[in-house]
Amino acid sequence: MKRILIVDDEPHVIRIIRLALENAGYTVDEAAHGLQALDYLQEHCPDVMITDIDMPRLNGRELCLEIERTMPDRPFPVYVLTARAEDEHREWSSALDNLYFMEKPVSIRRLLAVLDEYFANSITTGEQPCWSAR
Repeated sequence: MKRILIVDDEPHVIRIIRLALENAGYTVDEAAHGLQALDYLQEHCPDVMITDIDMPRLNGRELCLEIERTMPDRPFPVYVLTARAEDEHREWSSALDNLYFMEKPVSIRRLLAVLDEYFANSITTGEQPCWSAR
């Protein structure tokens, strides 16, 4: 079963995405901010990570940059779902490999189509470790 990590500080957003993904057959884990996501990634390697940008403690940009720094060869894509569509966010997100920027509101149907296409065209990680201390 494909495992997806959702990182967002808004419980209702996680609840909506979780329900749709689980109904589509995915296993879903969650983190309320970037620090929780980094803790999760030390123990688990998701097949996909979905994150917001605006979060407390460690925001989505900082999370993605830390993942890029510590896991430059990470086997999973990151989808940044956010209402923050300013050029500055598009610039840093486009500079990172295997990272995709999607503007909110994102329809659940579109998100599922993107994930289904990704999984149809890729080999996923399973339970391989993906954290490398550098």
